[in-house]
Amino acid sequence: MTITVGIDWAEDHHDAAIMSASGSVERRLRFSADAAGFTELLTAIAEHGGHPDETSIGIETDKNLLVTALKEAGFTVYALNPRAVARYRERFGQAGGKSDAKDAMVLADILRTDRHQHRPMPSLSHQNQSLRVLARQHQEALWALHDTLNRLRSVLLEFYPQALRAFPKLTHRAALAVLAAAPTPTQGRRLTPSRVSAALKRAGRRNDPDLVEHIVASLRHPSLCQPQDVERSLGITVAGLVAICQQMHLAITSLEEQMRIEFHNHPTAPIIESVPGIGVILGARILAEIGDDPSRFTTARGLRAFAGTAPVTRASGRSHYVKARRIRNKRLADACHWWAFASLTSSPGARAYYDHRRALGDRHNAALRNLANKLLGRLWWCLQTGQLWDDHTAWPMPSLQAAA
Repeated sequence: MTITVGIDWAEDHHDAAIMSASGSVERRLRFSADAAGFTELLTAIAEHGGHPDETSIGIETDKNLLVTALKEAGFTVYALNPRAVARYRERFGQAGGKSDAKDAMVLADILRTDRHQHRPMPSLSHQNQSLRVLARQHQEALWALHDTLNRLRSVLLEFYPQALRAFPKLTHRAALAVLAAAPTPTQGRRLTPSRVSAALKRAGRRNDPDLVEHIVASLRHPSLCQPQDVERSLGITVAGLVAICQQMHLAITSLEEQMRIEFHNHPTAPIIESVPGIGVILGARILAEIGDDPSRFTTARGLRAFAGTAPVTRASGRSHYVKARRIRNKRLADACHWWAFASLTSSPGARAYYDHRRALGDRHNAALRNLANKLLGRLWWCLQTGQLWDDHTAWPMPSLQAAA
């Protein structure tokens, strides 16, 4: 018997609904989020004639242990968008009622009636999954570091503007090293050139007397001050944030080293690295998000839509306009943006196309998005054929006329 399964997941338990091809719910069950519960689910599916090769399972996530176990067991898993599921839920009533068991039934019914409108999760290699974990966590760590540095800047503005005068940008480790040695204005005024030089050396900066002199002069610059007790408390806050940022720098470095290893070990890496404007970090992010399932994107158009570089057209009656795509893989979109930007100095053809778009009236970001759209189409062809990037083939005539 052909069945579909919907699973409403939670932290410590899951609700499942097994539905027949006619739409009747054959079984409802709540099972624990452990190995015993997974075995219970498999038994229930088998009792109703379900086989991994023939059973589709709908769930509103793509990244927990249950999804991994279902994929490893051979099931076809559909990670359904919660926003789309909310619209389907309105089929079954307008009163707004909701329950976990009903949500599981809705998920099963979506696959029974509209499976062709949704895409199953791709079959990614374990190597690609490992790279995706490292690439995403590396990016998350960078975002978290920037957030923490912004918090640090905000605290410094409250009582220690001399530090921002010495270090307008707090991203470099030298700024953190000096702030660790002098987290308050009082301590900053007491810093000697030799101590500043030692802090810079620990941060990996070369001996630069002019820089040392600038830092010392900035920290000793007259300024308004907080009461002593308040300054001490703010100094404790600064010291804590600086320590967090320093540890985050170490974690980011470690993640980057492992990401480089995983990327270089992937068989698709040579194709990605052959593309102008793509280095190891961008290459790892792009490969991690695109994946290595050749059947995932059967056309370049699908990949462009996934990355958000392809525009969206809205037409109704006399109204017709084209706008940027907002529903997209934001990680891939970010990587493609920086790839397009880097290609301006590494690919004459890419530069010509960018200049052409600017001449047509595109702003900088719009021109980069159009360029990324072109680049993705060419990369898709390389990935499908297994050929390295050739810039002369990608841009046969790097001129404004050819760019059109």
